[in-house]
Amino acid sequence: MHKDGDIWVFGYGSLMWNPGFPFVEARPAHLQGYHRTFCLYSEHYRGTPERRGLVLGLDQGGSCLGRAFRVAAAEADAAMDYLIKREMFGHEVDVYELRWLLVTLGDTVEDANAACFVVNPAHDHYAGKLSPEKISEIIARASGKSGTNREYLANTITHLDELGIADGPLYELSRLVGDLP
Repeated sequence: MHKDGDIWVFGYGSLMWNPGFPFVEARPAHLQGYHRTFCLYSEHYRGTPERRGLVLGLDQGGSCLGRAFRVAAAEADAAMDYLIKREMFGHEVDVYELRWLLVTLGDTVEDANAACFVVNPAHDHYAGKLSPEKISEIIARASGKSGTNREYLANTITHLDELGIADGPLYELSRLVGDLP
């Protein structure tokens, strides 16, 4: 956990455009050793128990471009409480693990330890490393309380594009999903 002082929080999905907590600054960030991928089954927001959807997780291997948010020391505890509720209890309990990992900030060589919510591979909603074809089949057909899985993919790509983050694997998934009925 953090000690006294400002903290950094790394976002790789909706946290980048909808952080939900006050921050002092936001900077592009690069996390080595983890990548953004559709690896978590959703039985509520983007699917049902009968037809599970998939949502993004931060899984081991590769690297991820995202955003790091610096949170003032006075707001750090409240921000972490909010994030733990949002990321760890807003979904299935223990589907994510909080880890403090080194991220590179912007186009600099400046590094910071940041709170990162990575997938828990032992959780039963962890889908593992599915093929792009299997992921696209699930996304093309799933829908839940928050809408279709197709909308989730398209919305994610739109927001990443607005932030200047090109994600080749997501573009490929979008192409594959578009080819399915």
